[in-house]
Amino acid sequence: MAEFVEERLTLAVRAGATWSEDYDIEIVRSAAGSEWRRARHPLPMRRWELSFALMQPAMAEQVIRFYHRMFGRLRGFRLNHPDDRSTAADGRSAPAASDQTLTRLSAGVYQLVKRYGGGPPAEMPLRTLYKPVAGSAVVAVGGTAWATGWTLDTTTGQIAFSANLTKAITGISKAASAVIDFGSAHPFTPGQTVHVGGVAGMTEINGQRAAIQSSTANTITVAINSSGYGTYTSGGTANTQPQSTETVTGGCLFDLPVRFDSDLAINGNGNVRTTGTIAIVELLAP
Repeated sequence: MAEFVEERLTLAVRAGATWSEDYDIEIVRSAAGSEWRRARHPLPMRRWELSFALMQPAMAEQVIRFYHRMFGRLRGFRLNHPDDRSTAADGRSAPAASDQTLTRLSAGVYQLVKRYGGGPPAEMPLRTLYKPVAGSAVVAVGGTAWATGWTLDTTTGQIAFSANLTKAITGISKAASAVIDFGSAHPFTPGQTVHVGGVAGMTEINGQRAAIQSSTANTITVAINSSGYGTYTSGGTANTQPQSTETVTGGCLFDLPVRFDSDLAINGNGNVRTTGTIAIVELLAP
């Protein structure tokens, strides 16, 4: 049986629902009152206490059926949090490609995340976004938005860039739009972007990424003004896929992976149904 169901809890929660955020911190106190504190992991974990006002028996059945489909505490599901459903700083605005620096998992594969609290990224708590909303993700490489060339897995929150196209460089011209020569047939086409690295002589071009403006059988012309650069002497490689030295950013709308953390109690009075408090807890590794 699948332990996670790609289904969102969409029933309206009545006013008075609460949520909280916590960290798993171990605290040991000495006899003198000193404390030793350690984070078991650096991830925030969210909890909710919900209840439903169900004015018709059929509405109560919706809650009951959903609870049973999840086998109570067993199966995870999606929950949309009204105050934190976007990678934007306020948690609600439309996401932007510059919202968050994504975590690099491997060559060409990046994880959607959201950082909290402000300050240097390395010191900010991070939530891994496993359940982005389909069609909402936006991505940029080195500050330039990429509308194509990648795919999103909405069940893991991982972004996979298209297979890398690469070719060793044999020459680069000094020009308003540099011409990169490969000495033989290359795999690139106009409209793609390439990252240039490892060049000797014309070292100013290393680390730059630019759009391909035109191409011939053995060359590409890129949007880099190399007229004032040093003279190319040897080496270098062009790559289409983001390199480990490049910053990949992105944003999305997202659900949170959760499970029930309590039983389900229904209170009935004629046609009116209410539930007792239903505890729901975030899954840190669904």
